[in-house]
Amino acid sequence: MHEWSLAEAVLKSSIKEAKKRSLKKLLEVKIVLGDLQGIEEEIVKFGLESLKKGTMAEEADFIFTKEDAAFQCRNCQYAWNLKDMNLNNETIRESIHFVPEVVHSFIRCPACGSPDFEVIKGRGIYIEEITGEDEE
Repeated sequence: MHEWSLAEAVLKSSIKEAKKRSLKKLLEVKIVLGDLQGIEEEIVKFGLESLKKGTMAEEADFIFTKEDAAFQCRNCQYAWNLKDMNLNNETIRESIHFVPEVVHSFIRCPACGSPDFEVIKGRGIYIEEITGEDEE
């Protein structure tokens, strides 16, 4: 399961960073989920709650924020968001979820029609901030 492995990676990275900062336990981890990836937040939460048992993150709260996917055309510099596009087709959304790079096959710049654009935000999952208790 894709989300389960993401939960495992977030937990491992959070613990690694906490140890690097000499924290004795994690209290809060803020996680950003990029819209382009189409990550199921509830599955990641469930994975984190299951995996954190017996670790320094056992009492940590995992707080999620969604980040809209945004693009910028390399041809005309126009910027737009994924939510502005009409992508009601479930097959397209699923394809983008598993391989975000295929977004270039389904979307064109709304201003000039170019397929040459970059993803400027809203891709993947990352840890924005961790808070913990210092070692005494």
